[in-house]
Amino acid sequence: MASANSKGKKKNTGKAADRRARIEEMRRAEQARDRRNRTITIAVSAAILAGVVGGGWYLIDNANQKEQAKAAPVAGEKTWSKLSRNHVTKAVTYPMTPPVGGDHSPVWENCNGDVYTSQIKNENAVHSLEHGAVWVTYNEQASATDIQALANKVRKTPYTLMSPFKNQPSPITLSAWGHQLNVQKDSDPRVAEFLSKYVQGKQTPEPGAACTGGKST
Repeated sequence: MASANSKGKKKNTGKAADRRARIEEMRRAEQARDRRNRTITIAVSAAILAGVVGGGWYLIDNANQKEQAKAAPVAGEKTWSKLSRNHVTKAVTYPMTPPVGGDHSPVWENCNGDVYTSQIKNENAVHSLEHGAVWVTYNEQASATDIQALANKVRKTPYTLMSPFKNQPSPITLSAWGHQLNVQKDSDPRVAEFLSKYVQGKQTPEPGAACTGGKST
């Protein structure tokens, strides 16, 4: 017959085994939670990283597309290079109409969104182009509606000027230093494209130079 001490020992041994089993079960459950948490953390981190990388590539690609758009010429524009930049006090004969560069007056035509109702001197306007302005001109073939719409654009755009130009070959012409675009209507989307590209654009020989304090016809 087992003694009372033996029965007590067996009972204590059974309790200890139960505690160990519960502790082991709790440990396994905790390890399982840790594995789940690590899996979730890794998945979330991967998703965030993919979003950041994807977003970064999108931003880089978007920036590259914008730079490529800026570098590409406006459809139909004409270009000239190696234009002289001497200051002269005499009239200059230019090889293009209206002129887009070359020798010019020491005084620029004010081009801070200035709209002129009479023809201005080429030599002053060319100096404005040297400062990064876009010169909008029109002849008698341009409609009154287009002239008004162009004037509204120019008044809202620093480094632009506008004036009539009787002998130009197109109803509307936009000129920047070394670049020129002829269009028929103000509604032509290339008008906005040309302004966006060449107002203080990369073609500017003297970026940031003043468009006020010059001559106002």
